[in-house]
Amino acid sequence: MAGPTDTSSTGDNRPALSLHVPEPNFRPGDKVDYSHLNIPEAGEQFRPDEACAALDTAPLAHDLIRVLGDDDKAHGPWDPKLDADTLREMLGHFAMVRAFDERMFRGQRQGKTSFYMKCTGEEATSISTAMALASDDMVFPSYRQQGVLIARGYPLIEMINQIYSNKGDKLKGRQLPIMYSSREHSFFSISGNLATQTPQAVGWAMASAIKGDSRVAATWVGEGSTAEGDFHSACTFATVYNAPVILNVVNNQWAISSFSGFAGGERTTFAARGLGYGLASLRVDGNDPLACYAAEKWAADRARANAGPTLIEFFTYRAEGHSTSDDPSGYRSAEEREEWPLGDPINRLKKHLIALGEWDEERQTALDVECVELVKKTTKEAEKNGILGHGLHHPFRTMFEDVFEELPWHLKEQAEQAIHERETKFPEGLPAKGVQS
Repeated sequence: MAGPTDTSSTGDNRPALSLHVPEPNFRPGDKVDYSHLNIPEAGEQFRPDEACAALDTAPLAHDLIRVLGDDDKAHGPWDPKLDADTLREMLGHFAMVRAFDERMFRGQRQGKTSFYMKCTGEEATSISTAMALASDDMVFPSYRQQGVLIARGYPLIEMINQIYSNKGDKLKGRQLPIMYSSREHSFFSISGNLATQTPQAVGWAMASAIKGDSRVAATWVGEGSTAEGDFHSACTFATVYNAPVILNVVNNQWAISSFSGFAGGERTTFAARGLGYGLASLRVDGNDPLACYAAEKWAADRARANAGPTLIEFFTYRAEGHSTSDDPSGYRSAEEREEWPLGDPINRLKKHLIALGEWDEERQTALDVECVELVKKTTKEAEKNGILGHGLHHPFRTMFEDVFEELPWHLKEQAEQAIHERETKFPEGLPAKGVQS
């Protein structure tokens, strides 16, 4: 029976509600126009003290911190004033990552591995930021931060072994290709479950503070993954316990085939989310290597001074597919990449060094060739350990190991049964050449 406040009758003259479904600005075949983006001049953004109140960063959460201008020179208070040798080192890492990505992408297309993810256009969000951290600061990456490992000197052959899941893979084929892990390089295991690394990074940072350590934590997450509950829990714990952590949000405009609007990007910036939690929040030109370095360094210094955590949004663009399993031509305009107003991070850094008189096109060409050749040579060496389906992998028994210190009875039974069935099916050994037993 309807109550006195029931308004469901057909006589209700209030306007009908409608549901808003986000829609990207451009679909396949559309002409691209980025004039709606507010791209400020480089150097216009103020730089607060690292120990400032989180609220003081509010304007920067809606702005865009930029250092490199159209004249290829560094401008403003965020200029980290890196020396030429450091800039060349950074450029070298950029070139190496791009050469590595190209080779591994080709290897996947040749059937040598099942999966790969390139970071084309996003290199500065991992390499520049990694160089701004201390080498032993703990990083909790997502799946497009191969640049962190390369910047920290992780051997290329170990990365390729992992991608091929061969007998040289230190993770023994138990992780999806590109989900690396290295304790020695303070690089936490990558997880395919989105955003799990964010509360883990905060928890690690809290433990570092409890122990009175000097190391801080940094984590990377895509803008789409900020819709996950784990990300919001991480923000809450980071603020409540003043954890020495940096939450890097890489806004590359697309989460697979869903554009950033589905994660809330239509309404405000992703950096602005941090303000509601009481986090210092910065929004950065993610294709500007110097701005990326400067913002990460600012946040690391802030964390190390016990001034609190920071959320940084890197505004960038995923230039290629989400992965080798994705075809972006099915959901976005092919013009987007070419028209992207913030350019390419490698080209911008190269032009900056040339403007300083510290580089030239001939040396760039030589660098690119050197990187391509090194990756090619290393890949051939790694392929001696096996490729997908080649048969060179870790012994079958190892799939039951490395979880318990002493294998429990039920796993022993499962292992014995599995090995028995295998021997029954292949009494003369596996048909693939080179398999270990």
